[in-house]
Amino acid sequence: MSPDVATPLKAYRVMASIVGVLLVVLILVGVPLKYLLDEGSTLQEVGDWITSYLGVAHGWLYMIFLFAAFWLSRRADWDIPFTAVTLVCGTVPVLSFWAEHRATRRVREEFADHTAPTG
Repeated sequence: MSPDVATPLKAYRVMASIVGVLLVVLILVGVPLKYLLDEGSTLQEVGDWITSYLGVAHGWLYMIFLFAAFWLSRRADWDIPFTAVTLVCGTVPVLSFWAEHRATRRVREEFADHTAPTG
């Protein structure tokens, strides 16, 4: 694989994983703990901490994710619909992992070194 695509792909994969995990923890753990439990309980306070601090961290890291995804999309010469789906899927818990897998598979298929020995 060309270094022109390999570096953006690695950056995208790392950021997609970090942002995906933070989003799952934030939405599937933090928000329910904060809003579904009695105010003042220990678990409600944990949920409050998760939504406050991980929410901010996720927001900043999501901006880096967007940059990495856009960088990869330009280097891999993706069309606008594929790029848009990849970017938007980063906002949906669990779906972000599917989008990362989809993007990685596409890049690896399109930029595979066809001159390498096969066996």
